[in-house]
Amino acid sequence: MTKLSGFPEFLPAERNVGLVVLDHLRSVFGLHGFASIETRAVEPMDTLLRKGEIDKEVYTIRRLHAADGDGGGDRGDVLALHFDLTVPFARYVVENAGKLDFPFRRYQIQKVWRGERPQQGRFREFVQADIDIVAKDELPIHFDVEIAQVMAEALAGLPVPPLTLQVSNRKILEGFYLGLGITEPTAVMPIVDKLDKVPADKIALLLQSDAGLTAAQAASCLALAGISAADDSFVAAVRALGVTHPLLDEGLEELRRVVVGAAGADGVEVVADLRIARGLDYYTGTVFETRMARYEHLGSICSGGRYDQLASDGKATYPGVGISLGVSRLLVPLIADGLTADRSVPSAVLVALIDEDTRPASVAVAVALRARGIPTEVAASAQKYGKQIRNAERRGIPFVWFPAPLDSEDEHQVKDIRSGDQADADPATWAPAATDLKPRILTPPAKEQNT
Repeated sequence: MTKLSGFPEFLPAERNVGLVVLDHLRSVFGLHGFASIETRAVEPMDTLLRKGEIDKEVYTIRRLHAADGDGGGDRGDVLALHFDLTVPFARYVVENAGKLDFPFRRYQIQKVWRGERPQQGRFREFVQADIDIVAKDELPIHFDVEIAQVMAEALAGLPVPPLTLQVSNRKILEGFYLGLGITEPTAVMPIVDKLDKVPADKIALLLQSDAGLTAAQAASCLALAGISAADDSFVAAVRALGVTHPLLDEGLEELRRVVVGAAGADGVEVVADLRIARGLDYYTGTVFETRMARYEHLGSICSGGRYDQLASDGKATYPGVGISLGVSRLLVPLIADGLTADRSVPSAVLVALIDEDTRPASVAVAVALRARGIPTEVAASAQKYGKQIRNAERRGIPFVWFPAPLDSEDEHQVKDIRSGDQADADPATWAPAATDLKPRILTPPAKEQNT
């Protein structure tokens, strides 16, 4: 069989890692009042590309036996798989605005498809987890703070290396550039956004050759991009550059509120980083990117920002702010480096089988345990108990239940095969520790360097 590059698949224990992560994300998002939605996998090509994205990464779809020209006419007639969840969400908001209560908090966890060249952290089919808050006509800045807080909390509960949530604000960049006398700030942002990949001296030359800046203006833009702080000290650092503009003042205050408000999540450092601009044109204020320690080569694994004009029906505008976690980008490299779950099946208990005649009794035990929410399976065959125990051990099932023989006054017994402890147990009352009810993630030892 040919393996398809860019379409990851997982063994059961690896898949359990993803399920644990997704359950955690859903739990955190739900605790903060975000409603779950799902949008269709396909959109008209015009909808997907409305905000200026290039079409070379979009997968179009058509019937295998479609007639010539069916789905291949004008671009508006072509259907394509969505390459992110934000653009479909904007369409969803406009179409359902009369049925939604604003501000509308939404989370969405779905697969998306993108025709990229596969490499570590980049796939053609992958899972994203998005949260957004959308309002009607006006969205106060405190929602930017809330989005950062919620995602920082969600990231803090994941079994991953330390994360840095980098926050910037495009108003700071645009106001600063306008204050320098630059007439087209949007030409500068995508160049500065390349600083993680291109040396600063080359960025300075690009700013002059491609954006028409003077050497002094380019130097000031790089000085701004060099400012980073895990507290509000970045405000004074920007002020020290001597540039003034009302839009700059507005952006500094917005960013200060987000950085201060989102701080404090264990394992996630929230940092103001004025290199961050984000390449998509629809961002208008706060922007986010996230790096993972020892995996910085993956780029940002969690990105987003504010978009004041993304959704509109001609009568009303629906500004929003959101952030998207690349679940596949985050987990696939970690799984390749040994991240796994402690079992390959959901079962917490394997009910042993004395012989085939007593299978109904073993099934009755399993039914009683499942009725109280304990994932349980019955042994496939009546092998020697040692083999049944090894079967459970091989799949990571922590407990083996030994039913009492029929017509016997003996008690049922349950064995924790990790410790070897065995004790009498009643199917109507016994329960494992809460931590044993579901698979748990086993974090591999940290590596010195990942390349």
